[in-house]
Amino acid sequence: MRFPRKEVVEALRREYPAGTLVELVEMDDAFAPPVGTKGRVTCIDDVGTIFVAWQTGSGLGVAYGVDRIRKVVNMDVR
Repeated sequence: MRFPRKEVVEALRREYPAGTLVELVEMDDAFAPPVGTKGRVTCIDDVGTIFVAWQTGSGLGVAYGVDRIRKVVNMDVR
């Protein structure tokens, strides 16, 4: 696995600051929440993993270059 450059991680942190509402599009993990699950970004680590507090209770991270999420605007997540 190749890690993203520092500049890429910084760009991810600007695009997905803590609290950003996201929806899962695709995740390559047997324990992934279902596609369409929403959650809020909690942090992004130094290798670009976006950690999300999913509405299912999971905290599984979104792996840079492998998994996909999209920003969600004006929706309530409980």
